[in-house]
Amino acid sequence: MDSLKTLVRRDTASGASEFLDLLKDPYSSQIQAGSIYASLGTSIGFSLLIAVLFSLLRPYNSIVYAPKLRVADEKHAPPPMGRGMFAWFGPVVKTTEQDIIVQVGLDATIFLRFLRMCRNIFVVLSIFGCGILIPINLIKGVKYSNSSFISRLTPLYTYGVANWGETICAWIFDIIVCGFLWWNYRKVLFLRRQYYDSPEYHASLHARTLMINDIPKDFRSDEGIGRLIDEVAPTSSFARSAVARNVKDLPELIEEHNGTVRELEKVLAKYLKDPANLPAARPTCKPSKKDPSFASYPKGQKLDAIDYLTNRIKELEIEVKEVRLTVDKRNPLPYGFASYEAIDEAHHIAYTARRKHPQGTTIVLAPRPNDIIWKNMPLNKKQRKWRRMVNNLWVILLTIVWIAPNALISIFLVSLSNLGHVWPAFQTSLSAHTVWWSIVQGVASPAITSLIYLVLPIIFRRLAIRAGDRTKTARERHVTGKLYTFFVINFLVVFSVFSVIWTFISNVLKSTGSGTNAWKAIQDANIGLQLFIALCDLSPFWVTWLLQRNLGAAVDLAQLWTLVYSFCARKLSSPTPREMIELSAPPAFEYAAYYNYLLFYSTVALCFGTVQPLVLVAAAFYFSVDIYLKKYLLIYIFITKTESGGMFWRMLFNRMVFATILSNCVVFLSVWAQGDGQHIQAYSVVPLPFLMLAFKFYCKKTYDDKIHYYSVRGALKDPETSRSKLFGGKGDRLAARFGHPALYRPLITPMVHAKAQNILASVYRGRLTDGNTPGSVDNESISGYSDTYALDPMRVGQPGRKRDAVPGFEMVPENKLDFSYYKGRAEFGEEHGGGGNIYGKADDLVRPDTPSTMVGGEGSRPGTPVQGRRDFTGSSMGPPATFDTYGDIGNSHSMYAQRNDSENSLVHGAAAMPVTSPAPRDNSLDRRAPGFLGGGPQGYGGLPQVEEDDLQQNDPMNYDYFRARRNNGGWQGWS
Repeated sequence: MDSLKTLVRRDTASGASEFLDLLKDPYSSQIQAGSIYASLGTSIGFSLLIAVLFSLLRPYNSIVYAPKLRVADEKHAPPPMGRGMFAWFGPVVKTTEQDIIVQVGLDATIFLRFLRMCRNIFVVLSIFGCGILIPINLIKGVKYSNSSFISRLTPLYTYGVANWGETICAWIFDIIVCGFLWWNYRKVLFLRRQYYDSPEYHASLHARTLMINDIPKDFRSDEGIGRLIDEVAPTSSFARSAVARNVKDLPELIEEHNGTVRELEKVLAKYLKDPANLPAARPTCKPSKKDPSFASYPKGQKLDAIDYLTNRIKELEIEVKEVRLTVDKRNPLPYGFASYEAIDEAHHIAYTARRKHPQGTTIVLAPRPNDIIWKNMPLNKKQRKWRRMVNNLWVILLTIVWIAPNALISIFLVSLSNLGHVWPAFQTSLSAHTVWWSIVQGVASPAITSLIYLVLPIIFRRLAIRAGDRTKTARERHVTGKLYTFFVINFLVVFSVFSVIWTFISNVLKSTGSGTNAWKAIQDANIGLQLFIALCDLSPFWVTWLLQRNLGAAVDLAQLWTLVYSFCARKLSSPTPREMIELSAPPAFEYAAYYNYLLFYSTVALCFGTVQPLVLVAAAFYFSVDIYLKKYLLIYIFITKTESGGMFWRMLFNRMVFATILSNCVVFLSVWAQGDGQHIQAYSVVPLPFLMLAFKFYCKKTYDDKIHYYSVRGALKDPETSRSKLFGGKGDRLAARFGHPALYRPLITPMVHAKAQNILASVYRGRLTDGNTPGSVDNESISGYSDTYALDPMRVGQPGRKRDAVPGFEMVPENKLDFSYYKGRAEFGEEHGGGGNIYGKADDLVRPDTPSTMVGGEGSRPGTPVQGRRDFTGSSMGPPATFDTYGDIGNSHSMYAQRNDSENSLVHGAAAMPVTSPAPRDNSLDRRAPGFLGGGPQGYGGLPQVEEDDLQQNDPMNYDYFRARRNNGGWQGWS
């Protein structure tokens, strides 16, 4: 305090003294009206320009502007668009909410519904706010010759009875917000019930599965999970349960393996960029610090990158195999799953257990398997509590640290004249070119502030990753909440009142230093009036800022960053085939960041709506435009990486209630400072926050349970008679579906461009034998444990002929460098919606015990083969994009087209029953390689085989087998 007092008392003519004065009054600029006009003009002008640019580029760049048209299955495909300049607008306008649910999912539907609700709220608020407040402020306000028109729109110059307008508007605003929130709460409930009744939900395993956390050691078994559930629901029916197993350091090994594969791909892509003219020197690299033999290498030594990375991949694959073999049931983890036949019974048990914790456990509905953050699942309560506390401390520290730069932004970016006070040369230019600098202030200051917003979601998401959340959707909700809190504290509260607090402290210190009583000094400072004046002076900035949000929305639509980055990556670097495939994949929609923006814009508009009614108009204008732009993005470009089924709504509802209560506090401050001496207007606002809280608890009690649970009354059955055919077999595959992906997910294989196939054999100086062959010295090969283990050695349509390629590498031709050919693979689909259902391959569909079939599912019916696999005729059941010319089936080992139990047995690859029985065949021709995993004409054992033409003609996997006329038995196939 002494140092601050000395600083305030310092009386110099230097720039430091001017800086201290600016801290007291940073909003004294007179060019704010010009800034609003400049912001409006640039926002509309540049937005229209970008929209026209998008309309011109869209028909010729579908990879960037409509990737979902190429990858979604027939049921979930967006509506087709013409190639006309504005052909995209019609389908966007005509697509209904029910269409969006099918095409995009419920999370995207809730997002668009919330955006539409915000538009409707602020359109109505603009009518009431401008219709009531602007006439009162202009007519009843005291006239000041030096005040601008923008200032006269605020209640800065109104006193006494005139401020009843703000009180009346506060009540009207709350009623309007509550009305829209209540209406949409009911619509969200309807959408959730519709979601529960959908065939896709009924066919999913997670819908009938419970997740049990914090299981004590005595209950960590499949039987123990059943005993825990019996304590909550003693009359529950039979449940298939599975306790988690310790995967040790397997996830870290697989992550290192995948990173090494990607590194090898980058080395080969750069080295083999021009196979006809290889660089003189082979690529080199330093050994990995995670390599156990790292210490044996001389310090600073560089190794041959291709040889070293290849050997390192082989070592990691062997290590992964050894760890997988050592995972058993003797080391269970404190969580598990229990699956029921009836969905309503599972939901009833979860509802009953929501306030009960048998033996200290927590029983909840299981999320989708791809939604689980597996590394956080084993954490106990103390560990999660500690991590949350550390994460909150980091957030608080970041919030406090950001106050200083935020204060500088609020001083110099909001009003450029403040910068002129401490920079005389700039003040000269500012006085000479007022119009020009007003344009700069209206454009540059909101733009720079917005750039800062892009970095913060990345920081908060990385902090939240370590907070112990068990699911990705819960993590996204927490990131949204923390981002919103940070924005409100720093960019609204601190940004708005920092100068007032500084002035208040300075005046109190001066008064107490001159001998005045501290309490008397605080009363004389009149902080309430100073806060009110500061809010009125700051309000034009938020008008310009909200107007410029339309420019940001237009930039989102044009996907300028994606377009530039994709062009540079393809033309100016040496991307690997994997990177090229990922560039063509639909990007994931960042719900946390976008929801935070919408909530923050709404909070700003509600808080400043009674101070500056033009803020309401700017917000309504933004939401009215953005609803169509975001609708296009969600329909044609973005995918939902992890579908939560619309579970963001309650978080959004709570923040809107908080924003309304905060706006009531602003109204209370305003009418207290400018109202009559009895403060009747201020007291009239006091009930509003309590009424908002009562409204929140009413909605919670009325709707939340119906939204979260399919049924709160379980259809409990006799445990002896409730076992279905599904549970009698292995169709649910609970342990595999809800097991750690590191236990069963195939390792990725290095991808190399097909143009380098011939030269690769001479470049690759390591193992060139096929490790799939028994007896080979290298049978622990890369291909042996890779994603292409089953079918790499064979060509498409020629199951007896070995492929001519380097074992352990996947050759990708130029015409297959597209995500649509690999969308079924876990290695690609996980980051681009593969765990959802837009590709027709939801990862937890319940399949009966029949080959290649599934119950229900997206765009399928019982008995329909999994899309992208081959039927018994050898023809593709999905788009040809699933296969490449080198015999790779894109989703043959992915978790989204998971192999059923029959594929692991002796009948693997067996043909289905033909329409009519063929005649007996010559047994001498049945000399194919043993099993569908056979390795070519000579088989694994090198036995003599028939000629390839005879093999192909008599192979049931051949398409012509069931079409050709059989002369030996008189059977005639299809003609």
